[in-house]
Amino acid sequence: MGILFVPLSLVLGWVFALLNWTTPWGAADPTFSENALAWMFFLPVGIMFIISGFMHTVLAKSTAESIGWVSNGFQKEIGFASWGIGVAGLVASGMGSDAWIVLSIVVSFFLLLAAVQHITEIVKEKNYAPGNTIILISDIGLPVSLWALLLSSGSIGS
Repeated sequence: MGILFVPLSLVLGWVFALLNWTTPWGAADPTFSENALAWMFFLPVGIMFIISGFMHTVLAKSTAESIGWVSNGFQKEIGFASWGIGVAGLVASGMGSDAWIVLSIVVSFFLLLAAVQHITEIVKEKNYAPGNTIILISDIGLPVSLWALLLSSGSIGS
């Protein structure tokens, strides 16, 4: 059940922020929202997208099966994009609001539209595979977390 690590990374990001731990290259005295954003970009965007890239390329067949799909070349393209997003997440975790806003747009489009695809599969194909259902926690939870934190930090909307 490796799919559980994806939502777990989101939960851990929140837990580390609540414990007031800072990321490896986080700001010296961040607000709660800034620290939580740094964790969101470090763990679920950075680390988990890099792992997702590995899963969709190197372990493509078993990853596709966990989603209820058959592996194909397009899946590897998802993996390549995931690696790029993951590396950008690690870099952005220490950069601040401008980087966070831009990467939140990318991550949100990717994940929310992936959620639409997974929900469509659930409704039309009755695909209840763990990789198609459990992933919705992160597909929806991470964008909601990012935008709520960007709003509460004053990075947007002020």
